[in-house]
Amino acid sequence: MARPFRAAFVGAAAVTVYGAVTGREKLQWVAKPLLMPLLAADVAVNGKRLHPTDRTVLLGSLAAATVGDVLLIDPDDDRRLIAGASSFAVMQTGYSWLWWRHGARPRPAIAGQRLAAWLGAATLMRFKAPTVAVPLTVYGATLGTAATLASDPELARDAKNIAGVNVPNVDPRSRLGLGALLFTMSDGLIVLRRIFARGEKSRRITEGVILGTYAAAQYLLADPRAHR
Repeated sequence: MARPFRAAFVGAAAVTVYGAVTGREKLQWVAKPLLMPLLAADVAVNGKRLHPTDRTVLLGSLAAATVGDVLLIDPDDDRRLIAGASSFAVMQTGYSWLWWRHGARPRPAIAGQRLAAWLGAATLMRFKAPTVAVPLTVYGATLGTAATLASDPELARDAKNIAGVNVPNVDPRSRLGLGALLFTMSDGLIVLRRIFARGEKSRRITEGVILGTYAAAQYLLADPRAHR
């Protein structure tokens, strides 16, 4: 079945990444705000088999992500960074609720990995970026929770689980763990970019990678077939 809105999302994501890498901010202002609405349109069209509550929460999560996307078009403004993280915290909470509702639970082996990553990032920000450390650490807790639940084998019983991540197969639910991992990589790079990237070229390239992994994550996480 053709899914034109997801195809359009891929195109908008490519333009967004290109705009970031080349420093063409106007391209980002045009393309980036379209990303989540395009995925939401796909949910509206192809998510009719979802439970009404699940569908509403998924659409609400994408709406919160849209706000975050707009705010983070300028990732070097700390006020926008903090506000954007708050929007994405709402999104991560929505995703977590969906996966909990479908039987996902925090497994010690999986949660331990996410907890270690969260503590490492929190410590690094505490010393290197104290002005944004507290709000980003709080956001990181919502990200870690969502990533832990997304990788629960209970969500995709036919998938192998290697190193705490479900290995993607034909079941869209098996791809949620990979989506959450890509989201974690994207957000981790935001922290590293904020602290270590100094040159204009390195900042642009890093931003391109951040946006590319983010778009790939949302493509997997917002697939309505994974939430039936």
